[in-house]
Amino acid sequence: MRKSNELLVFAHVDEASAFQDVPHLVTGVGKINAAAGLAYHLHEAAARGHAISRVTVFGTAGIVAHGHDIDTIVQVTRAVQHDFSLPTPALTAGKQILDSTATIATGDVFVKSDRERERIAKLGATLVDMESYAYLQTAAIFGVPIRIFKVPSDFADDTLTDADWDEIVFLKSQQLRYFYDEVLPFL
Repeated sequence: MRKSNELLVFAHVDEASAFQDVPHLVTGVGKINAAAGLAYHLHEAAARGHAISRVTVFGTAGIVAHGHDIDTIVQVTRAVQHDFSLPTPALTAGKQILDSTATIATGDVFVKSDRERERIAKLGATLVDMESYAYLQTAAIFGVPIRIFKVPSDFADDTLTDADWDEIVFLKSQQLRYFYDEVLPFL
């Protein structure tokens, strides 16, 4: 069920391509852009007297371990960082509403290497992206409930190119829009 002052968030403008008629925020790619963009919007909304009641994030992610179908929307329930040499605390998301859930590893690099994928999978992650950890941390600081839904776009392996993702992302945006319109309101 959607809340009246819910904020819909995407990292990349192409991920939001099927949502042009729906109010949303595009933060930009990477942890810094995600944290700064979301924090600014949450602060500004509260300052105007229209505090955000919940953040819902939609986006794409790479598969780093078995367990996910490339065409199934996944709810992120836990996030870790993969680009620090020291362990960082895992963050958890809100109430589970989908059967298909994932731990996602976030880092400031577009993962497209077998070696990196294998290293990240050892952290207990099944998906990888560049923003989820930052979104979770920012929402926690502001005390705003958050839920994150990802659709796998690739296998984060040696066969992936930036051009591949550029083509796939528009189809994945349409898949997310179907989920937003036809499934999410009934969960």
